[in-house]
Amino acid sequence: MRAAFAVFALVLNIFASAPAADEAEQHLTLDQGRTLALHALKTGKPQLTLQLSKALLQADPKDPLAYLLQAAAHAKLNDAREARKSAVLAYRFSTSGSDKFQAAQMVSRLALASGSPTLSQVWLRRTAIHAPDENSKELIAKDYQTLRLINHWAFRIRTELKPSSNVNNGSDTTLEIIDGTPSLGSRFGPRSVALSGVIGTVDLTASRRLRQSQRSLTSMSGRIYIQRVALSSSAKDLAAALAAASGTTVPENSEFGSTYAELSVRHAFAVGPAQKRGAASVALTTGTSWYGEQENYNLAKFTGSRSWQLSPDTGLVIDGMVEERFDARSLSYKATILGFGTSLSHRLENGDKLKLTLGLRDADSGHVNSSHSAASVRLGYDFGKSLGSVRFSTGLILGYSDYPVYLAGFPVTPLTNGRQDKSIYADVNMLFERYDYAGFAPVLRLRAGRKFSNHSRFETKEFSLSLGIESKF
Repeated sequence: MRAAFAVFALVLNIFASAPAADEAEQHLTLDQGRTLALHALKTGKPQLTLQLSKALLQADPKDPLAYLLQAAAHAKLNDAREARKSAVLAYRFSTSGSDKFQAAQMVSRLALASGSPTLSQVWLRRTAIHAPDENSKELIAKDYQTLRLINHWAFRIRTELKPSSNVNNGSDTTLEIIDGTPSLGSRFGPRSVALSGVIGTVDLTASRRLRQSQRSLTSMSGRIYIQRVALSSSAKDLAAALAAASGTTVPENSEFGSTYAELSVRHAFAVGPAQKRGAASVALTTGTSWYGEQENYNLAKFTGSRSWQLSPDTGLVIDGMVEERFDARSLSYKATILGFGTSLSHRLENGDKLKLTLGLRDADSGHVNSSHSAASVRLGYDFGKSLGSVRFSTGLILGYSDYPVYLAGFPVTPLTNGRQDKSIYADVNMLFERYDYAGFAPVLRLRAGRKFSNHSRFETKEFSLSLGIESKF
């Protein structure tokens, strides 16, 4: 049964056939009232639309169309904040996906009009939840990219849950073997052997543009990275047995957790003519690292990079860094680190992307066991087209580290030729694009590899399968 409500005779004056004003009131159905309010809005009478929508909401406080009409009327009166409040209520009380999509689109536009681009982005993601088709999702992605250019703030979140055979980067064996020779029967404790379990990670970054021109950008950003570990029941049993044998305590989950926080200022600028699209950047970073609920060290870092667009499909990047670690809890964490990297990427004719990355690193530490040089190379391949609902990328990583002097064994002696580690890892990443929620899609990552060393403590294997979330736009 359709409810009825009273509307003053003034409402009927919009019609040429309206009765005389001395007829105090007319009784209209809700549908007639909605039609009347919409007509008033279209004929340039937003104040009348507000009066009618108020009467409609008195009859039905959860009428989404009345809230939508109210929002449109406030917008025409240049009151974006009140319009947004009404549109939010229209979204809340809408029952169909199409109505929610329309209401969320309106909230997003009104948030931008009222000077809140971040809130506009949030509501644009909500429209993606109710998008009727893939074409609409593509348009939403383009609108989101436009908002990124408008908004001085940018936020990024990455989460991951990773079951792993080696959550603590421990050794494959309990026996210490150096250059093929057992070290007088010395055995590793429960913290040095590989323990299985689950690794959970949350990585949050917020940045703000401080100054921008056509050829430069200065920004400030903050980041916090949190990683926690939960040992499996079998790992706990193994750790307990090794602790009993070695006379040490049983490790807790908290001992393997890590946290890292940093604050950076970055300046990027164009180099050379616009058609070559060359760019460079410099950044200063200060940060703090914690491991096992203890502060490891503070750091100050300077980084720089230079990029070239060699052709429409090929790009080259070279970067370098110098990092100083201080206020360390032990000499092994105090270090000066130099780094150099370069990457070459090329887009193939079929849309796939090939990327080759080289990294060099040198660490001069307060303890000889932490002073080393390292090199790594990664070959990555990204498939441009999805296979069904999945988009694939994969990579192969080779690494080498050299510790010229390394103290080990019992009694403690330097290794004859120092310590050398070699590693090989492969990863496969699967992005499930069609199973997104608010523009966030699940990512499945498979990683497997092994590290070889002349010291058995660093002979490790890893097999992990992680589930994460990644933004599509």
